[in-house]
Amino acid sequence: MSSKLPNGTTGYKLTKEDLRQINIRNLIGFQAGWNYERMQHSGYLWIMLPQLRKIYGDDTPELKKAAQTHCGPFFNTSNFLNTIITGIDLAIEETDGVNGLEAVAGLKTGLMGPLASIGDSIFGSLLPTIFGALAANMAIAGNPLGIFIWVAVNIVVDWFRCKQTHMAYEQGMKLVTTMSDKLNAITDAATVMGVFMVGALVATNVGIVFSFVPEIGGVAVDIQDICNKICPKLVPAALVGFVYWLLGRKGMTSTKAIFIVLVISIALGAFGIIAKG
Repeated sequence: MSSKLPNGTTGYKLTKEDLRQINIRNLIGFQAGWNYERMQHSGYLWIMLPQLRKIYGDDTPELKKAAQTHCGPFFNTSNFLNTIITGIDLAIEETDGVNGLEAVAGLKTGLMGPLASIGDSIFGSLLPTIFGALAANMAIAGNPLGIFIWVAVNIVVDWFRCKQTHMAYEQGMKLVTTMSDKLNAITDAATVMGVFMVGALVATNVGIVFSFVPEIGGVAVDIQDICNKICPKLVPAALVGFVYWLLGRKGMTSTKAIFIVLVISIALGAFGIIAKG
């Protein structure tokens, strides 16, 4: 693995055994490194680190750059669909090496939000609700078949999680070999989709309103009503903008930002200035 190609790779091509190792690591340890700082970033790197070492070589500047790229940004998506991103990622890095890391970062940012919504809704909520209720009712009625139904459903879900790695890798190879001229457009579209998802999540999940109604000249001024007339969900958007500004400050981390927002929220809530929307 000492000789290097122009893209910084060793020329190694992933095998079925490599994809199998990724699947095993994904099933047992993807969430093991979860933290409030960057959430799943370390788990994402860990599940494919052996393959990155084969692609870039051990103790190489290219491997270090790839690891820093994957551990640098915030990453959080569905446990059930995360290897779709991993498979496409490895296909790009295997072909383009360090030259494809920018495209990989854009795809990760753009796809993690939509896949989180789809995966958690279907595999985290819908299937457990349907088959969990079915299995529980059968078990209550004394029918042992209920437990086998529940086990079978989970086996099928885990099989699907493993199968999607192969599918994503194969499609990723097609992406970088037959659609390389469109890769930048796809990356840009994924990034825009990621920003769109952030906006949608802000509007639906951040619930905060002004509860303080001052009196000016004997007239009550409803600040929240004024904000709603200017722009619906203006207060949540302003809060998210404040957090983004915080994260851009030198030495600021996600954990520090969480504590700052927590302290400010408690103080403003105690004085009756803000409330849960």
